[in-house]
Amino acid sequence: MYSIKYHSVKSGGKKLAMLLGCLLGCHQLMAQSTVPLTDLSAFQEPSSNWKLAAGAQSDLDKDEILTTKDGTGILVNLPGKQGAKDLYTRASYGDMDLELDYMMAKGSNSGIYLQGRYEIQLLDSWGKISPQSGDNGGIYERWDDSKPDGQQGYDGHAPRQNASRAPGLWQHMRISFQAPRFDAQGKKIANAKVIYVWLNGVLIQDNAELAGPTRGAMDSKETTAGPLRIQGDHGAVAFRNISITSFDKAPPVLSNLKYAVYKGAATATNDAKVKAVAEGNSTILSSNVGKLTNDFVIHYTGTIKIAKAGQYTFKLSVPGGKGSLKIGGNDAIASANNRGDGKIQLQPGDQAFDLYYSKTADWAKPALGLTVSGPGIREYLLTDANVSNNDPVDPILINATSNTILRSFSDLPGGIRVTHGVNVGSAEQVHYTYDLDKGMIVQIWRGGFLDATPMWHDRGDGSSRVAGSVQYLGKPVPGIEKLTGPQLAWTADTVGTGYRPKGYVLNADDRPTFRYIIYGSMVNDASTVIEGGHGIHREITLQNPVDGLFAHLATGNNIEDAGNGLYIVDDKSYYIKVEDAAGAKPILRDAGGKQELIIPIKGKLTFSIIF
Repeated sequence: MYSIKYHSVKSGGKKLAMLLGCLLGCHQLMAQSTVPLTDLSAFQEPSSNWKLAAGAQSDLDKDEILTTKDGTGILVNLPGKQGAKDLYTRASYGDMDLELDYMMAKGSNSGIYLQGRYEIQLLDSWGKISPQSGDNGGIYERWDDSKPDGQQGYDGHAPRQNASRAPGLWQHMRISFQAPRFDAQGKKIANAKVIYVWLNGVLIQDNAELAGPTRGAMDSKETTAGPLRIQGDHGAVAFRNISITSFDKAPPVLSNLKYAVYKGAATATNDAKVKAVAEGNSTILSSNVGKLTNDFVIHYTGTIKIAKAGQYTFKLSVPGGKGSLKIGGNDAIASANNRGDGKIQLQPGDQAFDLYYSKTADWAKPALGLTVSGPGIREYLLTDANVSNNDPVDPILINATSNTILRSFSDLPGGIRVTHGVNVGSAEQVHYTYDLDKGMIVQIWRGGFLDATPMWHDRGDGSSRVAGSVQYLGKPVPGIEKLTGPQLAWTADTVGTGYRPKGYVLNADDRPTFRYIIYGSMVNDASTVIEGGHGIHREITLQNPVDGLFAHLATGNNIEDAGNGLYIVDDKSYYIKVEDAAGAKPILRDAGGKQELIIPIKGKLTFSIIF
C-alpha cells in the first residue's frame, strides 16, 4: 500500500461539509511513501510511450514538445510512439487519496482515471477564463451515444476556477476519492464521490458525486476497487512525486456509551459528589444530551473497538469550552481549549473510552466534535453532525470583473507582512501585489481576486488574502539597487538609497503605473496582463539614471537559463522572459544560498513574469 499525508478540506457554503471543515481541516500524518519511479514495476505492462527520466522540459511556443533528460524519478508519456497506450497500476484501490506533480506540454491532453473509470482531466488550459468540465482539473463528462449530437455528454463537473499553470511548469494536484458502495447482494447503494480536488493550492472540486463512469472508462461496470489509470494516447505529459493513501479499513466503533450531564463546569470536574442532572445510554457522541446550554459538563464513558494495531490520531473540538479524551486507561491523549489533537499507539481489541466536555463560554453554541484516523482509515467523525466550524463568518470576496485596485496588508511565507501593498486585479483573472515600500511585485496569482474577510469583518486587521492560485516571488527587496560590482550583495531595504514613493497614476484602462525616486532617479513601473492571461508584462523606465543601477528580476532556490532571454525559476515554478534591456545582459549569480537574477538598467527595461 502506498500512502501519503492526508489533507482534508474546508469547503464553502453552510452545508455539512463546511461545518466539518475546521474540525477535519488539519493535515493528518500517515506512514508516508511514494510510488517508486526508479523503474516501471508498479505498472501493468507499460507500452513504449512510457519512459523514465531525470528531467523534463516543454517548449512554450511549440505544441506537444516535451524533452527529457536521461535518468529516473520522473514518469514521462510521449504518445507520438506507435502503439501508445494508457498506463495502469498493478494495485487496485477503493477509497484513496492521490497526490502528484505533473507537467503539460503546450497543447497537450491527458487524464487520471480513478479506478480506471472516473476521469480527472489534465489539459493545457493555460489562461482560460471560464473552464469547462473538459478543462484542466475538470471531472470529465459521462457519455450516451444514443442522444442527439451535442447532447451526448452530460454530468460533467467544471473546476471552480482555472488554477492552471503554463506548459513546462510543474503543477501540483491532490485528489480525495470515495468508491461507490454496494450492499451484500452487490446492488449499488451509494455513488462514487470526488471529495475534493486541489490544484496548485486552490480547491477546484468539492464533494462531486459521480453517478457512473465518465467517457473513456475502461469498462461500464462499477466496483469497490480498481487500478489507477493514466491516459497515454492523447498528449505529452510528465509526472513525479506520485503518492497514494489507500483507505481500506473500517473505522473504530464506539459501544456501551453512557453519559452524565452536570451543571456548573468548574465544580463538576473537581467534585465527585456533584450529582448529574441528566444521565443515560447513547449510540453516538453528542453535545445535545441534557437541556443545558452553558456552564455544564458532559462525561462520556464506553469502549472503542480497534481492529488493527497502529498509531491512531484523535482530534477533539470543543468551541467555547474545554475537553479531554482518554483511551485504554492512559493519560489524556487529547486535551483542548477549543481544539486539540492526540496520537496514540493502540492494539486490537476493545479499549476503555473516557471523554469530558465542559462548556463555559456563552458566546458559543454547544458543539462537540471528535474524529479518528489510523492505519487504512480515512479521518472519520465519531460524533454527530452538531460540530462547529469555528469560523461562522461568510467570506467577503472581491471579484475583479474589470481592472481593480485595493490597498491592504499582505502576508507572505516566512511571517512577512507587506504593510504598504497595492493589489491589482484584472478581468483576465491575472492579479498581482505591488509593495510600495520596495518598488517590487511580491506575488502574482490567477483565478479569484481577494478574500477581504480579515480586513473588513468586525474590526479587522487590515489584511486581505489571495483568492486564487498564487506564485510568491521571494522575500521583498528593493526593485532597483546601485552596485559598484555585479557580485556585490543586494540590500534588504531602501535605507540610504534616497527612496521616496510617489504613489501611482492610472491610464485610460485604469491600469496603474507606480512611481518612486531612488538614488535621485525617477522610476516609472507599469505592468499589464499578457494576452491570453499568461502572466504580467513589466515596463520600467528611468529618468536621469545614475551609473551602476541594477534591476532585480528573481530570486529562487535554482534558476535555469533556457536561452533567448528565458529563465525558469524555482524548480520550474514560473518563467522570467527578458524582452528589451537596451543591450544589457542578465546576470545569474549565487546569493546567500540561493540564486539571483539581476540586470543592469539605464533608461528602459521590459520583461515578463510568466506562470
